[in-house]
Amino acid sequence: MIIFCRFLLLLVCFCLAPFQAVAQDASNRPYVLGPGDQIQIQVYGEEDLTVKLRIEEQGIVSYPFLGDIRVSGMPTTALQRKIYDGLKGDYLVNPDVRVFVLEYRPVYVNGQVRRPGGYPYVPGLTVQKAISLAGGMTDLASTRGLSLIREGDDKNKAVPVSMDSPVGPGDILVVEERFF
Repeated sequence: MIIFCRFLLLLVCFCLAPFQAVAQDASNRPYVLGPGDQIQIQVYGEEDLTVKLRIEEQGIVSYPFLGDIRVSGMPTTALQRKIYDGLKGDYLVNPDVRVFVLEYRPVYVNGQVRRPGGYPYVPGLTVQKAISLAGGMTDLASTRGLSLIREGDDKNKAVPVSMDSPVGPGDILVVEERFF
């Protein structure tokens, strides 16, 4: 039953995710693209310019007529604008460009959880929800020993968090063992 509920929750989240032209994380900041994300770039009325791409490790995608574009660290709205500017004039008069995130890069849950590993990010993900995706805490887990290493933090510094803290794509959540 638990597996079915978890599957149903993930299914609903993944079904709704592609319809968000401007995805946002739990802190209401625009979603920032990064390696591992799968995106769809859609140009209305131009089938040959509508593509699905996975962002490479270097943060680059190859797009028709524009070549390689560095997208890592860029919000979806900025990528829409960049492609619009690149296509306008020489190729199209007024292109209608949309960028959708089809699949987010994973979140990693380590430590005292039943199934440590990588799990697909969904907007609105919190520490508690991430732990649930990983099968819940083990009997040795500490509810106070929760820390998060944010993606992009050059120092890889683990920051203490609570169950309600937001988790972003590429973040690493660590659930520590409790002391008796």
